[in-house]
Amino acid sequence: MTQRSDAPDTAKAVLLYRDHASGYDASARRTMWIRARAIEKLDLRRGDRVLDVACGTGLSFPLLRDAVGAEGEVVGIEVSPEMIGLARQRVSEAGWKNVTLLESSIESADISGPLDAVLFHFTHDVMRSPAALKRIFAAARPDARVAFAGMKYAPWWMAPVNVIVRAQARPYMTTFEGLAKPWDLALPCLRGFERHSVLFGTGYIGWGRVYKG
Repeated sequence: MTQRSDAPDTAKAVLLYRDHASGYDASARRTMWIRARAIEKLDLRRGDRVLDVACGTGLSFPLLRDAVGAEGEVVGIEVSPEMIGLARQRVSEAGWKNVTLLESSIESADISGPLDAVLFHFTHDVMRSPAALKRIFAAARPDARVAFAGMKYAPWWMAPVNVIVRAQARPYMTTFEGLAKPWDLALPCLRGFERHSVLFGTGYIGWGRVYKG
């Protein structure tokens, strides 16, 4: 099957994050409040198993672990060797025994289920990959909680701002396809989806539950 010209490019993503890994935590500080709000929408409980999609350096791990407790589990998947290397260092230094890390593309990851919750935090490439979404939702139990956060195009009446949106997104995305509604490919697998805009309409937080009809 021929890959779409605007499809996410895993090899390119690996190269992008090779350059950004060392400075990623500093650059992510400005959106930590969005990360925290998205995680709140997961309504995590002690003992839950939560998947952190494209977990990067593991910045979400402390919040996720606090919510699921020592009896729960955090599973992080990341394709960038440099990013997951920093995540491993974070886990090792903290002595966390209930964080499992998988270095893999989502499309080929061996995701063990059932998952009680799934976090997509600034993971546009993954959200535009039907194969990745299929694998993730297959591992989630029915009614699992899902939260999304990321960048999006501004509303039509702010269209000139999208030049800035693309410039800010370019270092972290390999495709701008679907940036008007990044969540739309996931909707058939969800029920009760809600969202609100952040960053003056150039970002979003969305949440819902896994639907398996």
